[in-house]
Amino acid sequence: MTTAPAWRDTADVVVVGTGVAGLAAALAAHRAGRKVVVLNKAAHTRAVTATHYAQGGIAVVLPDNDDSIDAHVADTLTAGAGLCDPDAVYSIVGDGYRAVSELVSDGARFDESQPGRWDLTREGGHSRRRIVHAGGDATGAEVQRALDHAADMLDIRTSHVALRILHDDSAVTGVLVGNPAGCGIISAPSVILATGGLGHLYTATTNPDGSTGDGIALALWAGVAVSDLEFIQFHPTMLFGGGGGRRPLITEAIRGEGAVLIDSQGNSVTAGVHPMGDLAPRDVVAGAIDARLKAIGDPCVYLDARAINGFEARFPTVTAACRAAGIDPVRQPIPVVPGAHYSCGGVVADVYGQTELPGLFAAGEVARTGMHGANRLASNSLLEGLVVGGRAGKAAAAHAEATGNRRATMPEPIEHTAPHRADLQHAMSRDASVVRDAVGLQRLSETLSAAPPRTIAGRCDFEDVALTMAARTVAVAALARTESRGCHHRAEHPSECPGQARSILVRRNADQVCVQTLAAVC
Repeated sequence: MTTAPAWRDTADVVVVGTGVAGLAAALAAHRAGRKVVVLNKAAHTRAVTATHYAQGGIAVVLPDNDDSIDAHVADTLTAGAGLCDPDAVYSIVGDGYRAVSELVSDGARFDESQPGRWDLTREGGHSRRRIVHAGGDATGAEVQRALDHAADMLDIRTSHVALRILHDDSAVTGVLVGNPAGCGIISAPSVILATGGLGHLYTATTNPDGSTGDGIALALWAGVAVSDLEFIQFHPTMLFGGGGGRRPLITEAIRGEGAVLIDSQGNSVTAGVHPMGDLAPRDVVAGAIDARLKAIGDPCVYLDARAINGFEARFPTVTAACRAAGIDPVRQPIPVVPGAHYSCGGVVADVYGQTELPGLFAAGEVARTGMHGANRLASNSLLEGLVVGGRAGKAAAAHAEATGNRRATMPEPIEHTAPHRADLQHAMSRDASVVRDAVGLQRLSETLSAAPPRTIAGRCDFEDVALTMAARTVAVAALARTESRGCHHRAEHPSECPGQARSILVRRNADQVCVQTLAAVC
């Protein structure tokens, strides 16, 4: 890292990320009258985001039907397995209809059951049909399209990688950024992390290429705590086959419309596992699939959707993905396995996105607001991104107006390490997947500790370093939680421990990541 920046710029608010939370935040800050710069590490303005790939929809309580805020909150708390913050859940769920309505005013269009009335579907863990959707199973693509269109007037900078959050002893001062011109500084009093998840810790994931844990690493390097990183949700139904990298998601809404999970012998996978069967919360269904595969030695189970009338019209995205893989879902069961999908934890933030560092905000999958706890309820992700993203944008604009801009300076260098990405992904897939144990997690920690030094010379290097920091955090948190809760399954501790019904905070101390909040031993 050089001692002087190659270039300088200023802004009121810098947003890192261009998915639902990032663009919702950027639009809100812009509409509050602030100068906003949006950083996009991809080479193209409208590169594919995790938001784009979201199929199912947005969980939202509509007025004048048989649903209620209390019912949605209760379902969320149940899925979260004792680690949700009830006040945060009430706050975010209660603001959902307003946020979705604002998205509609920005041009989003949802499927209707009749003119003027949104069609609703149901997904795992929900007691009501409350999922609004678009294009059948292309909700995320419609959300991204609408936000991209609304954000056309924003200053979105491609091939710009946020390398460090800059701050002094009291607050954020800006961002260190890498772009084709070299390392530069954008001085800004407010920075919003909206970098998404960390799915590429694993060999196969439903996430796009950019989901490399960037925001987790940026927060830890800035001295900010992260929490609940051991709770990585494996979506029960990722399309099986095709090797590593991003694999197509097979939306949960298919089970909401009556599809069933079966093994190669035609037996139900979830019978007797949970009262809600195939519509149990995601952690339950993923665990049931993993157990069945280990019991019978098969590589995958099957989602049988052949009884759904009009499948191709209702689920065109899934149909296209299946047929591209040589499967006709109208006539054949779909081969599926659990796949790394969503980080339930993240940078500790409140429901307005504010972290413990004044001027640093986090929203969307990168944040831990208390909404998801130990396991995210289906279709609550776009909801949280819209609500908290918009709130974070307003709060960041207000902070910038109140504090003004200060000149940011180059930070002290950090010695980074990172293994080859394929080796990292292999180790994580082997030792920190759906089911973990102490032996594997300790082996993972040793593998990461032995990683060689890495100089950041471009985006790929930065992502590998960020992934390594995220992996180390997952490993230390998963080792500390000696129980099974939500989407964290410990083979040698198969039950919940009441004494561990609290979140684990992790901070960076020198070159180590350390657990700050220890759970009780049962």
